[in-house]
Amino acid sequence: MKRFVLSVIGFFILSNISFAQIAIEEDTTVNGWKKGGFFALSFNQVSLTNWAAGGESALSATALGSAFVKYRKDDLYWETVLDAGYGFITTSSQPLRKNEDKLELNSKFGKKAKGKFYYAGMMNFRTQFAPGFDFPNDSTEISRFLAPAYLSLALGMDYKPNNWFSAFISPATGRATFVFDQNLADAGQFGVTAAVRDDAGVIITAGENVRYEFGAYIRARLQGDIAKNISIISNLQLFNNYTDPIAEQRGNIDVNWETIISIKANKWLTTTLFTNLIYDHDIDIPVTRTIDGVEVQGVGPRTQFKEVLGIGLSFKF
Repeated sequence: MKRFVLSVIGFFILSNISFAQIAIEEDTTVNGWKKGGFFALSFNQVSLTNWAAGGESALSATALGSAFVKYRKDDLYWETVLDAGYGFITTSSQPLRKNEDKLELNSKFGKKAKGKFYYAGMMNFRTQFAPGFDFPNDSTEISRFLAPAYLSLALGMDYKPNNWFSAFISPATGRATFVFDQNLADAGQFGVTAAVRDDAGVIITAGENVRYEFGAYIRARLQGDIAKNISIISNLQLFNNYTDPIAEQRGNIDVNWETIISIKANKWLTTTLFTNLIYDHDIDIPVTRTIDGVEVQGVGPRTQFKEVLGIGLSFKF
């Protein structure tokens, strides 16, 4: 995982170098407000009738959006970015269920230090809109709005070489994980302290709804046009917890990397590729291992990856 994190950081550095010739330098003499964003709605359909090779019909749709507000006054700046997405999929054998669900708010305030560096403070909040289920079991919720939710407050330095790339580095970041669903909290999901039960399974002390951490945080954001009709938005977030009570786990780095690439065919029609890679040592993923020829079920941290490719409508504002 450490090698992977270094590789990701290298990707962002190389991207910054590769696109340097087409980047537009930020005009720090301009004061005032700037607002904008984009919205994309994509569709995917598979229809099969008497198809000898097998398979099943499917329909999916995904909505992705991002909006920003920026303000600059001399050597001070403030910017807020809201990213959201929701999607669903249904097949001929499975009911309607979601395949994308995110809500994230980032806000950053800075004062110029020297050159391209700024003293900065940052707030990051992440959660989801709707309940999630472990399909095909659609009766037990495994997540929902504010379960989990993550709030990070950080102080550090912000590097802004141009108007499409920034890297915020903080050695002093507080993060709170909220699980406002008591069943999930009692089970100790998402790293909160689980409920204490007696031998009969009766809860003596309820699970905690909040977990606090303190550590180092890096957030890099790349947003711009690669070519005339190709744009990219990529967000990388890394967090290392100084205060993990288990010494051997203090080196674990939480990773959340999202990328949206949009290729416009004309004014409205766009092909959109969305990817999301997550690693969090506190999130348990079902794992099946074969030991001496016997399959054993268990849970443990795993790298999570999601990719959505679709064709649909989009516009910038």
